[in-house]
Amino acid sequence: MASRKQSSRDDNLVLAPKKTDLKSPPLFKVLLLNDDYTPMDFVIVVLQKFFAMSTEQATIVMLQVHRQGKGVCGIYPQDVAATKAAAVTAFARQHQHPLACVMEES
Repeated sequence: MASRKQSSRDDNLVLAPKKTDLKSPPLFKVLLLNDDYTPMDFVIVVLQKFFAMSTEQATIVMLQVHRQGKGVCGIYPQDVAATKAAAVTAFARQHQHPLACVMEES
């Protein structure tokens, strides 16, 4: 009989859910760096193709790269940023342009 009382006591126990604080993954900026050889039109194509920018948005970022030496293409988790930077660099090399695409922690 004692074990039955113990069992009914255990059945009435309610466990409070544990709160776990989940951190967002660190974000990284993907940047294009200015050079003297890559045509502005090519930079606009890259921004539209890899970062889904409109022509207007791409032109603004391209001018920022041209005038300030670098421009932010987007902010992503580390693996997405690395993939985009590598894809842009490969695309630029395939078209024989020295366009540099890098990432830095946001």
